[in-house]
Amino acid sequence: MNVEELSRTGQVSKAEQWEQALHLLYINFQDYSKAALKKFDEEDIHQARVNSRKLLTLLAILDPSHSSGLYPYFKKAQKLLGKVRDDDVLIDSFKKRRKHSKEAEDTKSAELLKAVINYQKEKRKKHRQRLADELPKLLGKKLDEQWNTFLTALLKPLVAKRDANVVMRELEVAFEQKKQSCRALFRRPEGDSEEAYEALHQLRIGAKELRYTANAAAFALNQKFHTHEQIYSEIQGQLGQINDKRVWLQTLNRIGREELDISKKTWEVFTDTLKAEVLDALHQEDIANLIGKSK
Repeated sequence: MNVEELSRTGQVSKAEQWEQALHLLYINFQDYSKAALKKFDEEDIHQARVNSRKLLTLLAILDPSHSSGLYPYFKKAQKLLGKVRDDDVLIDSFKKRRKHSKEAEDTKSAELLKAVINYQKEKRKKHRQRLADELPKLLGKKLDEQWNTFLTALLKPLVAKRDANVVMRELEVAFEQKKQSCRALFRRPEGDSEEAYEALHQLRIGAKELRYTANAAAFALNQKFHTHEQIYSEIQGQLGQINDKRVWLQTLNRIGREELDISKKTWEVFTDTLKAEVLDALHQEDIANLIGKSK
């Protein structure tokens, strides 16, 4: 039985449920992190980051003031892993885009994308080196000692004071507030402003936070929240269609045309295409309904 199943049968106490869930994530985090440092395997990087994020999620529920001293360890690890993971995802997405360009015999776009991929690979080398230098320092004996102290001395009183259901409801309220702010910005006469897109990005972050909480704290949540992981995963995915293409544009603008040695015409055609795709995604039915925007 997993933690959620044991909690339903009443075979373990509330504190024991939390301890089992937390410690499994901790073991996974340590194992995947150590594996990631050996070969920088994409799945190991991904799983190490996921488990660090879930640990942060549960610690934020139990210990919002971060009194245990554990939060900074996992937060720094998540950031280090996140830099490499974001590079992996971005490079993979540009490779897929380049493949489609080549199939469509769009040689100019394929050339631009190859230059971007090579640039991002060099950037990833630096992020991998920083990960190799700094992550081992976070995984050592000191963290193990603090973790054991947390489980044996601090966890039980924290569990007695905190309710994951209350936190989940607070996150729902915050998400609805972000959604209303987003709708208000997109209804302005100027329409698709940077401020509106930033609000959309924050809405996506809110959906991600709800998804992670619904998943990581499933064992401690009431039945009514058990469908939330799927609901907010779908919303995050919908908003991700826009965010991904905006990240591509931001990446291109950060690097710059001159750095990539790409002609002005090729650059303008490609970036204009991406901008059009962002607008098209914005007017898809699911997203238009979510933010109250006319199709």
